Amino acid sequence: MSTTNVGADDPSWVDGNALAGPLGELMGTDLTVAELTCANCRTTRPLAAMRVFDRAPGLVARCPGCEDVVMRLVRTTERALIDLRGSLVVSFPLPNA
Repeated sequence: MSTTNVGADDPSWVDGNALAGPLGELMGTDLTVAELTCANCRTTRPLAAMRVFDRAPGLVARCPGCEDVVMRLVRTTERALIDLRGSLVVSFPLPNA
């Protein structure tokens, strides 16, 4: 569990909309409307509401409630790796048929 208290005014993170481009490129749709359920605090929020730390080799999304990591996205020249072990459920609306 994180011991660092990261406040909403902390310039070290951006909101989950920063994941729109990278995930949209990989999945072919806007996933910022997807909802993630945090494995730690069990709160469900849209991906766009997560706190994204983007100053590393990859992107790390943290729950704004408990600050646990809910998603990691790393790209190499040949692969994209998405780690969702901090999320219990990822749900997103299906397009209209």
